[in-house]
Amino acid sequence: MDPIYLLILAAFLVGSGKGGLSSAGSIAVPLVALVMNPVEAAAILLPVFLVTDWVSLGLYRRHFSRRNLAIMVPSAVAGIALATLILPYTSENLLLILTGAIGLWYVLKSWLMPRRSEASNAGVAPGIFWGLLTGVTSFITHSGAPPAQAYLLPQRLPKLVYAGTLAITFATVNLSKLPGYAIAGQFTGLNWAMIAGLAAIGIVGTGFGRWLTGVLPQEIYTRSIEGLLFTLSIILLFKGGTGLLG
Repeated sequence: MDPIYLLILAAFLVGSGKGGLSSAGSIAVPLVALVMNPVEAAAILLPVFLVTDWVSLGLYRRHFSRRNLAIMVPSAVAGIALATLILPYTSENLLLILTGAIGLWYVLKSWLMPRRSEASNAGVAPGIFWGLLTGVTSFITHSGAPPAQAYLLPQRLPKLVYAGTLAITFATVNLSKLPGYAIAGQFTGLNWAMIAGLAAIGIVGTGFGRWLTGVLPQEIYTRSIEGLLFTLSIILLFKGGTGLLG
């Protein structure tokens, strides 16, 4: 299959994720990695993430949780710095498996166990842990959504606040990736005309994601996010497992 078709779909998914369907964007790199090198796929899609980040910031600039941002953003940026240092010594397949296992654990816990009557609090220690893991997994595979959702979803934030908190978090995280990617030479030789087209598709996807987030009832919205997270987690586990066995 020509990678361009999956790249177009991936760009739309990235935009949809920035519009509010948060797990959608995290499926992008694993999807494209089915037909091309995942490191190259991550480098191609990072500019799309950055462009759609700014669109989502405009959409959700009034909807966010200050406490969660104060905990998550510094932790995730620290995770980016950590990932920059450990990347040469880290097995990408093991990280894919770890990220997928976290997402699958959360979704199955949510679906199979009785729901708590009260929402959890934005604890500092759990937020630092999940924030660090968000930064590390986002830097290496653009798959930071499962750890972030494992922390935020149990809080049962209003859907716009939840989407806005993730939008600001990942806008900061993605911007923090630029120095590490540049130092590693991952932007060398990219087709920037193609990337500009993918970014335009991503912007369309952002509008679609924001529209869908606005019209979906809270319960359906939460279940939709969990369904996307479940799909993403299976893809990550499959990709990581086959990589190790291969």
